[in-house]
Amino acid sequence: MEARAINRYVGTSPRKMRLVIDLIRGRGVEEALNTLHFSPKHAARTAEKVLRSAISNFQNKDEAGRVDPSELFVKSVFVDGGPMLKRISPAPMGRAYRIRKRSHHITIIVARREERKAEPARRKKAAGTTASAKATAQAKPGAKQTASKAKPKPKKQASKKP
Repeated sequence: MEARAINRYVGTSPRKMRLVIDLIRGRGVEEALNTLHFSPKHAARTAEKVLRSAISNFQNKDEAGRVDPSELFVKSVFVDGGPMLKRISPAPMGRAYRIRKRSHHITIIVARREERKAEPARRKKAAGTTASAKATAQAKPGAKQTASKAKPKPKKQASKKP
């Protein structure tokens, strides 16, 4: 199960927010909250609010009631560009420069960590295939020699030209 929170029309540029959210992507919720809380970036405050909202949404969505935050992790985080306010700044020689005041939408999705029991079986299967591959390589008489058995070739001396 997962829950999400979206904050739209945030008044900072998407590029500044992406610097902050790259720090929390895929991490546990407690670690992400600590990272955002102690980050010196101004965008971290907004991201922290949205993350807290996503956690609250998850707890409201869960039928069992209270959820331990250590079980949750940040499944995905992304920032989309919002509308731009276009302003004009005076420039030399009667010209005008355009100022683009950017905004963005931030979305955070949190989910519960699930213990995977199928992983050890995959590891055993992978380990078994490598052992059998080694046995077949040793059984073939025309197999290449390994680096430890190969003899080093003597180096040729370069002839000196006058």
